[in-house]
Amino acid sequence: MSGAEGPLLVLVGPPASGKTTVGRAVAAALGVDFRDTDRDVELETGSSVPDLFVEHGEAHFRDLERRAVARGLAEHDGVLALGGGAVTAPETRALLVAHGSRGGVVVWLDVDLPSAARRVGLSRDRPLLAVNPRAMLRSMLEQRAPLYAEVSTHTVATSDRSTDDVVADVLALVSGATR
Repeated sequence: MSGAEGPLLVLVGPPASGKTTVGRAVAAALGVDFRDTDRDVELETGSSVPDLFVEHGEAHFRDLERRAVARGLAEHDGVLALGGGAVTAPETRALLVAHGSRGGVVVWLDVDLPSAARRVGLSRDRPLLAVNPRAMLRSMLEQRAPLYAEVSTHTVATSDRSTDDVVADVLALVSGATR
């Protein structure tokens, strides 16, 4: 496989869109490694994402996230899943657009509000959704949709669809890309 440097596939999307679940399944199907930038931040700091938000604030976490995404895009050659808010950083968007323009596949896993709310529930692992999760999720989906659209080379809807169907769609996109 030649062409695009960096990850074979980058997944972006809001919380509960299926980035980790789909990413792990796609990576397994392709026989490549899966990497999650939120997990990278946790490994680097020894703290969970929710704890980082509480103890150091969102700005501190976003700085760590920007660096984790840049490292992942530079070092990883498998499937890379980004945290839902990673696209809010202009530097990250520029890196993702550049990756796509070099032939990289950046898939926006899109989810509607009812599906996302059902999947998230009252999760304490999602710090920005701690207070009034449905309203915060609606706001996130609306504010970030243009950012996901800006950085993605493809969009796959995940609402009310089985993981297997979403994985099949993503695999078709990856296999159709020239690398």
